[in-house]
Amino acid sequence: MFRKILSVGGLTLASRVLGFVRDILTAALLGAGPVADAFFVAFRLPNHFRALFAEGAFNAAFVPMFSAFLVGQGRSQARIFAEQVLAFLLVIQLVLLVVFELIMPSFMLIFAPGFSDEPMKYDLAVLFTRITFPYLLFISLVSLMGAVLNSVERFAAAAAAPILLNLCLIAALLGLTPLLPTAGHALAWGVMAAGVAQFLYLAWDCHRAGMSLRLGLPRLTPGVKRFLAVLGPAALGAGVTQINLFIDTLIASLLPTGAVSYLYYADRINQLPLGVIGIAIGTVLLPELSRALKGGNMAQASESQNRALELSLLFTLPAAAAFLAAAYPIMSVLFERGAFQAADARATATTLMAYALGLPAFVLIRSLLPGFYARQDTRTPVKIALVVVTVNVALKLVLMQPLSQVGLALATSAASWVNCALLATLLFRRGFLVLDARLKRRVPRQLLAAVAMAAVLVGLQGPLAELLAVHDLVTRTLALGVLVSAGVATYAVAGLALGVVSLAELKQYTRRRRKI
Repeated sequence: MFRKILSVGGLTLASRVLGFVRDILTAALLGAGPVADAFFVAFRLPNHFRALFAEGAFNAAFVPMFSAFLVGQGRSQARIFAEQVLAFLLVIQLVLLVVFELIMPSFMLIFAPGFSDEPMKYDLAVLFTRITFPYLLFISLVSLMGAVLNSVERFAAAAAAPILLNLCLIAALLGLTPLLPTAGHALAWGVMAAGVAQFLYLAWDCHRAGMSLRLGLPRLTPGVKRFLAVLGPAALGAGVTQINLFIDTLIASLLPTGAVSYLYYADRINQLPLGVIGIAIGTVLLPELSRALKGGNMAQASESQNRALELSLLFTLPAAAAFLAAAYPIMSVLFERGAFQAADARATATTLMAYALGLPAFVLIRSLLPGFYARQDTRTPVKIALVVVTVNVALKLVLMQPLSQVGLALATSAASWVNCALLATLLFRRGFLVLDARLKRRVPRQLLAAVAMAAVLVGLQGPLAELLAVHDLVTRTLALGVLVSAGVATYAVAGLALGVVSLAELKQYTRRRRKI
């Protein structure tokens, strides 16, 4: 499982690196003004639906059932089930696309009500969203094919697909911006092109895996009925984070210009560990648990759950500590150029720190939800989601005026910890989460190693302050590289000294890698 997680995480890391290149170009060309706010809203809308219905919810409902077909009836019957789901998914997405293209001006008043006071920003948001919304159709089909491939233990293609998104957006920024009114127009068209590219790539890999899906007429078979019965609850349970971000966008539109952009850039940095670690672990853990439970191997299921939690915190705690200790140098070096000014970097840095407080919870949720979904229980996460969304909205309304967009990020982090605590408590009470001695021993040591790393990062920013503040990009980047390297080295040394991981384990893993 660890090797699979590294494979998915490595490809996701490559995508995130390209994403940083994309965001650096976006910040330089768009900054944090009205065009940027309009595009980020347009980009978030299909992504919210994707995360709510196509990825998190779809995987939660589909993977356990598809895995059951694989184990019980073989690949042929599993493929037939996937084709039946495909027929329904395509019809639903086509209807959704037509409806939203027609009602977009009215819906934008709900999604970003604050834009109505600025006609130019509102008109751009409607136009950009109409261009980007077809992305949802293609990425939903990509999610289906990715779930099929993950279930047959082919993780690479689905993990690599987001790389195409970033390549398309970078190409659009560089190639289309001179030809269109703004870089926002170029990015919107790049999003739609990315959906087509990812769809074609996943279809090709399904063909290579012998799992090509044929399109037929929708039929309400028993399998499809069961799938649809769990899909709705799964949408809310799997998408609590996206619901919180959706509410962020809605409320941020009521704040001064720039708030939406600050939330976007901060979330992009925060998404690095969430994507590389959290999504990778959740992607691998769900089919692992599903197969173990279907085969009646409870010990293997428990072991997988514990190791997923351990790995989640091993990589997430230092990331959160780094964002808290060095948010401004990170934001300044990555984005402070062109239209993105020093004040924007400072505002985005404080927003990132607020998100970082909830980062461990964001990632742990990805390791806890499969404990429910692998048992085809999607209703319990829904009940928890309702509590979490209520807490989130209440906190945002309280914090938005005194703290602006930072208050929204703090509310999201607090709600994520509530979500994490409730999920873990219910799994524990049902006997599905039994923390082993290794996990109990290592997590406090991981926390101590992360604190040591944060202390080094804070201490080094004084000596490096002049280098981080110069106008020369190469010098600033090298200074940030020194800061990051020192942090990584400190966490590694502290981790070995405290017993977070042992040299024997590292050597054992190296030997296993050489055998592959």
